[in-house]
Amino acid sequence: MRSIQIYDTTLRDGTQGEGVSLSLNDKLQITRRLDELGVDFIEGGYPLSNEKDAEYFQRVRELDLKRARVCAFGMTRRRGGAADGDAGMQALVNSQAPVCTIVGKTWDFHVTNVLQVSLEENLAMIGDTIRFLAEAGREVFYDAEHFFDGWKANPDYAAQTIQAAAAAGAKVVILCDTNGGTLPEEVAEITRAAGQCLQSYGVPVGIHCHNDCELAVANTLAAVEAGAVHVQGTINGLGERCGNADLVSVIANLSLKKKGYQVLAGGRPARLTELSRFVYETANLNLRNAQPFVGQS
Repeated sequence: MRSIQIYDTTLRDGTQGEGVSLSLNDKLQITRRLDELGVDFIEGGYPLSNEKDAEYFQRVRELDLKRARVCAFGMTRRRGGAADGDAGMQALVNSQAPVCTIVGKTWDFHVTNVLQVSLEENLAMIGDTIRFLAEAGREVFYDAEHFFDGWKANPDYAAQTIQAAAAAGAKVVILCDTNGGTLPEEVAEITRAAGQCLQSYGVPVGIHCHNDCELAVANTLAAVEAGAVHVQGTINGLGERCGNADLVSVIANLSLKKKGYQVLAGGRPARLTELSRFVYETANLNLRNAQPFVGQS
């Protein structure tokens, strides 16, 4: 049995969906429910972005979580600066979250035309950020933004970005289909290639899929088949544009339909329906009767 880590980002990525708004108390209640289900990691938010997220990381320490580890989300250090003087890095450390998830650029086009830095500086930004947080005693996950688009455009440079993260101390490198436009066969092929790039570092890959082509769950399962050991998504697929991979369907498929995988520490997903409806109700959203596995239909 291969254990697959479940990483929930409903409280951050999910709240970017249209009409989704969660109070601080809502976020704490959902955190407790996710922990009860057996989720491995819960991303609470970006502590530098707003007061609510900053306070969440203070209040969540009062919860007696049984299994889940809380993660703080952030970005690589700013260009031309040092990690130890970066406000974002300080906010992550001050959050006292045991895990920090850092997003960085993979696609050379984004590096030169959006960040407007050299390809070398982007690699330094990735490495400096992860090294700083690792030395501060945090477990660091690296989200490789637009990874599949970047790999298709320039595989050599895309490989360099994730190798820089691994060399600096990232424990998992997550391949992000940020545009949600990659097909399952492409996800499988590129995930295998990325895993081979990181093999010498002993760092596994994870997967984070958006749903713009309604393939987020299929792409997530394809990545797991290709070697990913860490899955990111949201409850009910909440998220910006067309949403994220629905962890309800991902967990159900991995535990009930697929053979050879263990999720939720070997527990059965008996409380998925309860959790799905709790998130809908807490976010003041309508239930989807036709939702797979948990819908009334």
